[in-house]
Amino acid sequence: QVQLVESGGGLVQAGGSLRLSCAASGAASGRTSSSLAMGWFRQAPGKEREFVASISWMGGSTYYADSVKGRFTISRDNPKITVYLQMNSLKPEDTAVYYCAAGPSLATMSHPKYWGQGTQVTVSS
Repeated sequence: QVQLVESGGGLVQAGGSLRLSCAASGAASGRTSSSLAMGWFRQAPGKEREFVASISWMGGSTYYADSVKGRFTISRDNPKITVYLQMNSLKPEDTAVYYCAAGPSLATMSHPKYWGQGTQVTVSS
C-alpha cells in the first residue's frame, strides 16, 4: 500500500508563492513508491476535484492544467520519494484543497489509484 502525505499549504496573498510537498512511502504491486507517476489535484468549495499537474516517475515528462501553466512547477526527488508543487503568482481562484496523487504511469493519472489527505491553500485578494 502506498501512503502519501502532503505539507506546505497555508494562507498567502495574491501574487505570492507557496511550495507544496508530498512524501510517499510503501509499495504497490512490487513497485516502490519512487517508480510511480505522481501529481497534484485540487478541489475548491462547491466544485469538482480537478487536475493540476503530473510528473513521470523519472521526472522527464510533466503535464499541467491550462489554468496553472507558467505559474506552477511540478518536480520530484526520487531518493527522498517526494514530489513538489511550486506555486507562483497565486490568484484567489487557486484557493482549494490540494491533493497529492500517484499511479502506475502518467496514463493512469486521470484516475489515480493513491491519494493523500489534502492540504488547504488559501489565496487572499
